[in-house]
Amino acid sequence: LGGGAGLYLAARQRLREHSAAELPAGRLQLTLYQYKTCPFCSKVRAFLDYHGLPYEIVEVNPIMRKEIKFSSYRKVPILLANAGSPLQLNDSSVIISAIKTYLISKRNSLEEIVSFYPPMKTVTEQGKEVFEYGNKYWLMLDEKETKRVYPVKEVRVEEMKWRKWADDWLVHLISPNVYRTPREALASFDYIVREGKFGTMEGFFAKYMGAVAMFFVSKRLKKRHHLRDDVRQDLYEAANEWVKAVGKHRLFMGGNQPNLADLAVYGVLRVMEGLEAFDDMMVHTKIQPWYQRMEEVIQKAEV
Repeated sequence: LGGGAGLYLAARQRLREHSAAELPAGRLQLTLYQYKTCPFCSKVRAFLDYHGLPYEIVEVNPIMRKEIKFSSYRKVPILLANAGSPLQLNDSSVIISAIKTYLISKRNSLEEIVSFYPPMKTVTEQGKEVFEYGNKYWLMLDEKETKRVYPVKEVRVEEMKWRKWADDWLVHLISPNVYRTPREALASFDYIVREGKFGTMEGFFAKYMGAVAMFFVSKRLKKRHHLRDDVRQDLYEAANEWVKAVGKHRLFMGGNQPNLADLAVYGVLRVMEGLEAFDDMMVHTKIQPWYQRMEEVIQKAEV
């Protein structure tokens, strides 16, 4: 449901879906600061869950954001990682690439690995200054490690291409689809309120004011990203494009097991579960078998 939904999700409790723990290899402690309905946060959770990494979740109040007042970086997800010394990781793709590199490479400290993803100030089309992160789809591996993970160059290129696609295109289809009509916007915020465990009054205002606001915001997003009048068609096309890229002879883009592109696409789409847009996508595209395989493999990893 994205950051727009988060503006009205004033959840006050801290969620501890996984207990913070130390891994035998590297003694890594992880705390994820998130909005539950943010697709970028969902990407990180899918990655951590699939790799069996224990972590603590802190649900951030998207209005006050007091939970992340310690940070000059004011967006989520933020991952605090302690592998001997505390370290803050920003940006979902940087988080995933850095932690994956750390799990594979035994040579570098996590702090050294993160230094390979430097923040760079850029200006958006709207004239807003933002930070982008260099190399964020690369794993920082030596030649031997690279050949072990990516037996041929094309495997790495494909994974990076589709991770970027999930960030640059797929994620922008979520809000216009879940807030497509006033009825769907209301249903989406009903879901948000239930997930956030609001009190009666604050839930009432969040549901109705948020639904109205995001219905109009979704129209602006549709125009900004040059979507069709019927935004479902863009969602269907994206889902089928992904299925075509995976192909008929692979369970996942990663082969018999998901790779980082599989986890990214799954994490983005998962935030629509329980909503009309998700059900429509399952019915009108060919993505359901792949999606169900992703659910099964992540559930097995969590056990």
